Parts: sequence; C-alpha cells; structure tokens
Amino acid sequence: MKGILVVVDGMGDLPNKQLGDKTPLEVANMPNANFLASRGEMGYMYSVKPGFIPESDEAIVSIFGNELISSTRGQLEARGTDLKLVRGDLALRANFGTIDSLKEGNIIDRRAGRNLSTQEAETLAKALNKNIKLPVPFIFKTTVGHRGVLILKGGFSDNISGNDNTYSMGKTTISGKISSCKSLDEEDNSQYTARMVNEFLEKSFEVLDKHPVNEMRKKKGLLPANFLLVRGAGIESPKLKMYKKWVSAAYMPLEIGFSRVCGMKTYSFDYPKLKKLDVYENLYEGLAKACKFSIWVLRKNKKKFDYAYIHIKETDLPGHDGKPLEKKQMLEYIDKTLFNFLRKFAPPNKIKVLITADHSTPCKDKAHSADAVPVLFYNNSIPKEKKFNENEARKGTLGRINGKELLAKIGFLK
Repeated sequence: MKGILVVVDGMGDLPNKQLGDKTPLEVANMPNANFLASRGEMGYMYSVKPGFIPESDEAIVSIFGNELISSTRGQLEARGTDLKLVRGDLALRANFGTIDSLKEGNIIDRRAGRNLSTQEAETLAKALNKNIKLPVPFIFKTTVGHRGVLILKGGFSDNISGNDNTYSMGKTTISGKISSCKSLDEEDNSQYTARMVNEFLEKSFEVLDKHPVNEMRKKKGLLPANFLLVRGAGIESPKLKMYKKWVSAAYMPLEIGFSRVCGMKTYSFDYPKLKKLDVYENLYEGLAKACKFSIWVLRKNKKKFDYAYIHIKETDLPGHDGKPLEKKQMLEYIDKTLFNFLRKFAPPNKIKVLITADHSTPCKDKAHSADAVPVLFYNNSIPKEKKFNENEARKGTLGRINGKELLAKIGFLK
C-alpha cells in the first residue's frame, strides 16, 4: 500500500461562540493528527470550486477527478444497496421528513427529527410498497436512519427536479415549503416521469400520515415521518473514473455505491440499528464501529492494494444539528482510534496519508457551506511544529487546491 485517503465528512467548520470563537478542530485534543501534520504538509481545498456549496456526492465525485455531470445522487445511493438496476430505472435519494399537510406544504423537519428508529423506518417502507398503487412498478427501500431510495422500474427520464431543493448545484436554499417534481425539458417522457413521482409522493403522505407508527410517534411528542423528500434523479450507472487499485471501507449507501461504481474493492458493514431515542448514542456506536472496521480493512489489505479510501460519516451530523461540542468529541475519538493507528501503521510501511473533508458543515449554519476544508498530507518529512486545523491549514505549503486536482497534486494517481 502506497497511500491512504481519509475523508472526515463535514469536518470543516467556522469559529463558534460555544468554543470561545474557535472551530471544533481548533479546540479538539488531537495529538495523532498533529503528529502526522508535523511530518507532512497542509493546505486548504475547495472540494468542487470556490463559492460552490457541495452535497456529499458532488464533493466525492470531484475529489476523485470527475465532472459533476458524470454522476447522480440517486444512482449512487441505489447502487450502495442490494437493489438490482437496469438502464432506464429511475433512482432517487429519499428522506423521511415531516410536513404539516399536503395543502399547506410546510416542511417541519427534513429528517423527521432524526430519531426515526430502524424498525419504524422498515415498517413504514413496507406500508409504502404494499399500499401504493401506480401504473408502473416501483420499490422504496429504507437504508440508514431517515434515509432511503425510491426506484421506478422502466424507461424513465432523469431530467426532472426533486421536491427537496435544499442543495441545488452549489447553492443552499433552506426552503420552508415542499415543491412538486418538475420536468426540466418539454419531452413527453420527462413530463410523464415527473407526474409518476409526484403521484407516488402524494400517495406516500396518505399512507404515512395516519400510519400507526406515526400516530404512536405523535403521542410520544415525536415528529411523524409522514412525507418523502426526494432528489438526485438518475437512470443509468454514473460514468466515473476507475480506481481498481483502491480498496474502500464504506458503510453509508452513497459511499458504498460510489466505491462500487469506481471499481474499488469495497468493504462495508451493517450500521447499528437505532432502537432508542438517543440519536447520538447510536452515532457514537456507529463511529466506534466505523473506526474499528476501517483499521481492520487497512490491515487486511496492506499488501493487496495500492491505495485505500476511508470515509467517516458521523462528524457531519453535529454540524447539521448545531452541536459543536459533539463534533469536537467525535474528532477526538477519531484521533484516539483511527489516527492513532495510522500514526503507527504508516511510517514503518512507508505509506503516505491524506486526511481531509468532503465539505464544511459549520455548526452555526446547520448546513453545508462553501468554505474551504483543511488538507493534511503526511509524507514522513522533517518534523516541524504544526497543529491540524482550518486556520493553520490555510498557511500550509500545499496552498489552495481545487478538489479535482487533489489526488494528482499529492501523487496518489501515480
């Protein structure tokens, strides 16, 4: 193995009053990341381009040297499941969300409070598949938490909008209203596709709103998961650059699907089921499993592959929830486990390590931002006093990097 890329999802942040006007990275105790930084170089990256607010799929697609038009979120998410797709099957990423009513269309929460249990999600998905009747076959599959994928089987168009426009090609719009999916051209098939998706979404509300699962959630004072927000329509496998000399440790549908489409040897695990209301207890359980699993994948494949791609998801969630202390704690856990392992694993094996984020998710904004993310490239150079954070990374010798140039710049494509 020559190199390891670690993407810590949403790691970048902005100064926060709860942390004394510092970022989670600045206040976190991360001796192992600092060790790697002191024997390497740092820089800062716009994962797509300056001024662009990326979704996670756009960021990863770009970091691996692809154009954004070569991929769709729905296809990547679906290919991260066990669903079988053929060209023309329409795939959309879906969220269980909460609205007040179809007539008013006010979005109460895009993730149904983020506390939808695994059992609740699976029960609701089963009800959708059983009770909704469309002129075309479809599959709705829940994945992790509030997430799911919707597949319409047949020869559809993907030139339609979603009804979830929070992120739209580099811009953030926190809309308080649901919208209809719309055809983006005048073709009959595009208009038909939009009508079918809208019909499914309207019927999904009818099934979900009065479902016993949601009636019970309301009695408990929880938000009902009574609507689906969809985005990222796609009808064919994304045309991405191949990375057959890479191994991937991924456990969320997006990253699993991306790794598979890129030809990587992909290892994954079943995420811990959410059984209780403490969402963060579940996230810490998932984070612990992810770090342990990533270490296992690296050890197992040290002599089998040239490069490894590790993606850690949990750090993005405190950013969306406005919880800088939780983000700090997660960063410290990653440092204590995964980065501690890398500190001992990389030097004797002459492996280079690249640590960065797909995007910034500032806790004060509760959303992705266009801010640059820090880049740490450990190459076992002469030790220098350094600390890994956003501010120090901006002073680093790697300078400013656009995501598409990253792997080539540090030599991971040789």
